[in-house]
Amino acid sequence: MLRFITHNLTGIDGVAIYPILSLLIFVLFFVLVIVRVARMSKTEITELSDLPLNDATSLKDELIQ
Repeated sequence: MLRFITHNLTGIDGVAIYPILSLLIFVLFFVLVIVRVARMSKTEITELSDLPLNDATSLKDELIQ
């Protein structure tokens, strides 16, 4: 199976750029997530951590206000 894939990909010019672009997008995404989490305020972290504990009615009341 891998031989079939590599045989077909060798005929495409510039195909080597796709794994590099994929890795760069992957790394950039996780760097941005780490930066976002590192810059979060303590109140925002507390608010997000309490979300699973809120029931649907209190969440609906918060959205209305």
